[in-house]
Amino acid sequence: MNENDTSEVTESAEADVVDTTKSAPADRETAGPFDFSEVPTMRPYVDLGGIKIAPREGLQMRLEVDERAKRVVAVSLEYADSLLQVQAFSAPKTSGMWNQIRRDLTSQLTAQGAKVTEEEGALGAELVTATPVPADQGGGTRAARFIGVDGPRWVLRGILMGKAAVDTEARASVVELFREIVVVRGDLPMPPGDLLPLKVPAGVQPGAPGAGAVDA
Repeated sequence: MNENDTSEVTESAEADVVDTTKSAPADRETAGPFDFSEVPTMRPYVDLGGIKIAPREGLQMRLEVDERAKRVVAVSLEYADSLLQVQAFSAPKTSGMWNQIRRDLTSQLTAQGAKVTEEEGALGAELVTATPVPADQGGGTRAARFIGVDGPRWVLRGILMGKAAVDTEARASVVELFREIVVVRGDLPMPPGDLLPLKVPAGVQPGAPGAGAVDA
């Protein structure tokens, strides 16, 4: 092995190193997204199990259900001509996962033909994507932004679509919505990366007409 070969191996090894530091705003504990232990119990929230949503005028929620597994896998929030889809995952206590998640998403989306760039946003590093739209669906590209925050033993991921993906003012409103979310990790042991269980809110019958949509 010559000197050039050694250099290439070293660069490859460095590229494979995973950044496990936590990625979160400096004021996360006071400005959100919040851990369940950080919010007053008297404040009203829509209880979805692993996630609690602060109600506000004009906000509609839709529960995304995996029909095969018969479980709720994500929450979509429609607000101000924008869509925010959120999921919360278990994570290690002292290390973060958002840096690795961004890296994995970049590989997956690039392989699917999307253009992916990384920008510094209000919450830290985020991914800006432009995905080709098939000609029979109008052609062009569809914009989306992936945001994420590492909390205590969890990571909260959001996908911004619609106006918030391309408009700075609209994005600020939706990021504010994201920061009001409360994550309920629970005390049960879970492997890092497992989706925190979500549930249909009290008073909404699963399978009933319109059960997927909830006014907040």
